[in-house]
Amino acid sequence: MPLENLKKYQIILASNSPRRKELMSGLGVDYTVRTLPDVEESYPEHLKGCEIPEYIAREKAAAYRDSMKPGELLITADTIVWLDGKLLGKPEGREGAAEMLRSLSGKAHQVFTGVCLTTTEWQKSFTSSSDVVFDELSEDEIQYYVDAYQPMDKAGAYGVQEWIGYIGVKSISGSFYNIMGLPIQRLYGELKRL
Repeated sequence: MPLENLKKYQIILASNSPRRKELMSGLGVDYTVRTLPDVEESYPEHLKGCEIPEYIAREKAAAYRDSMKPGELLITADTIVWLDGKLLGKPEGREGAAEMLRSLSGKAHQVFTGVCLTTTEWQKSFTSSSDVVFDELSEDEIQYYVDAYQPMDKAGAYGVQEWIGYIGVKSISGSFYNIMGLPIQRLYGELKRL
C-alpha cells in the first residue's frame, strides 16, 4: 500500500474546504479535520505572487503549533489567484465575485497554492503554480455562475471543477488539482519522501 511511511503519523488537515477534503480523501490516507476559528490570513506587503500563499500556509500552521502533539502531521494550505501583478483572494459579496470574473475574462492568470507540513519536530513548505487562460465570458455567463454557484468562498471567485471551468477555461499549464486548492500530486510526492 502506498504511503505506508505515514502510519507513524496522525494526519490532520487544517481546512474546512470541501475541495481539499475531497482531494485528501482521494489519496486514500486516513486523516482528521481540525480547524481553528479566525486564523489570520494577512501577509507582509512586500511579498509577491507565489510567496504569499506559502507564507499564509506557514502562518496557519503557527496557529496550531501550541496545541499539536508528538506524532501529529498537520497540513495547512492557502490558494490565491494572481492576475496582472495583483492578488485576487475570496470575493466580498456577489458584485465582488462578478467583478473578479470580468477581470479574468479573456486573460491568462496564475494560481498559486502554498502547502505547509508541520510536526512538533520539523516543518516543510512548498508552493505549486498553474497557469490558466480564460475565454471571453459574457455578462450573462458571469451572472449565471455567480447566482447558481455562489463562488464567494473561492480564490478568484471561481471553481475550476464547476460550470465556469467547463465553459470558460481555455487552457491549463500545471496541476488542475492545484487550481482546485491542493496540488495533490506534489503533496503525495512530499509525503512519500517523509
